Amino acid sequence: MAAPNSIFTAAPSRNLARISLHQSSLSSPLSPRVTRSNSVAFRPKPRSSSLVFCSTDESNVSSAEKEIPIELRYEAYPTVMDINQIRDILPHRFPFLLVDRVIEYTAGESAVAIKNVTINDNFFPGHFPERPIMPGVLMVEAMAQVGGIVMLNPEVGGSKSNFFFAGVDKVRFRKPVIAGDTLVMRMTLVKLQKRFGIAKMEGKAYVGNTLVCEGEFLMAMGKEEE
Repeated sequence: MAAPNSIFTAAPSRNLARISLHQSSLSSPLSPRVTRSNSVAFRPKPRSSSLVFCSTDESNVSSAEKEIPIELRYEAYPTVMDINQIRDILPHRFPFLLVDRVIEYTAGESAVAIKNVTINDNFFPGHFPERPIMPGVLMVEAMAQVGGIVMLNPEVGGSKSNFFFAGVDKVRFRKPVIAGDTLVMRMTLVKLQKRFGIAKMEGKAYVGNTLVCEGEFLMAMGKEEE
């Protein structure tokens, strides 16, 4: 049964084959393919701001009908490490694990990771109730955790029990990060002093194409305990 406010219209099956022709021009393997059938397809009547992908009158096909479907329109972030792999590397846990996914990674050199900032993050009720903004210190902490992923991966040989965030320098906050943003963080190893167990890293964080935070980070690394 349809929802109370929904209006449904029927499209004869002869148009289903035409939909297949429109979509088959897409190069993606996910493009929908609809074959002829004797069934009747039902769709909600779109509002004026909605995209339309089928019509019962072939002479009224608009350019909007030929647009790429919403599920194919935006590129998704790749997954190099998922949250379970991140938990295997970092010792942090809720509510202080601030990395959701690694999307680029070169062991011992650099990593790019994302933090999905949502209104459900536990720091928003107090920062601030009427204007939720991600605290700058937590952006720095999230970036430091990405640095930890670079240096703590088993391929590098770092130790969870002897790895510390030692300091920051030249940190700048360029723009507020709010609920709904996706924070994209890149950490790059600049210098490693193995003798002293000190790693210097450069970090930058973005929302979209906008730089929101940057700085230099120092990590202190110890050897795995026997």
